[in-house]
Parts: sequence; C-alpha cells; structure tokens
Amino acid sequence: MDPDPETPICSAKGCRAAAVWVLAWNNPKLHTPERRKTWLACEEHREHLAQFLGVRGFLKDVVRFEEWEAPEGA
Repeated sequence: MDPDPETPICSAKGCRAAAVWVLAWNNPKLHTPERRKTWLACEEHREHLAQFLGVRGFLKDVVRFEEWEAPEGA
C-alpha cells in the first residue's frame, strides 16, 4: 500500500515510510552559507542520514518535521 501522496516520505533509498525529521544541510563548495537543502527522515533512518551528512561537514540542523520552518525565499 502506497502512502498518501500528501504525506512527506523519508529520503533514504528505497524507504517509503512517513517522514518525521528534517535534516537541513549545506555543501559549502556549492551553496552560499545561508542556503539550506533538506532531506526528510523516518525514525529508522534519521541517525544514518545524519551521520552521512555529518561526516562530510554538511549537516546544519535536525528538527522534527512539524517544527520545521523553511528559511525565507526557499
């Protein structure tokens, strides 16, 4: 059964679970310092995705989906 198309889905490869977390990141070689890209994560994949971004120095913030506020102009 596919999730509702309005339900945000986890960004982990092959995962179809509902997103619970927003991982805000930025690649300083490509993006201006204030730019934030986002990945969504379910409970199961939050730590894995955060580690992936963290070891590269890209991870800026992790917040619960319902608390996420996109920056102005995003």
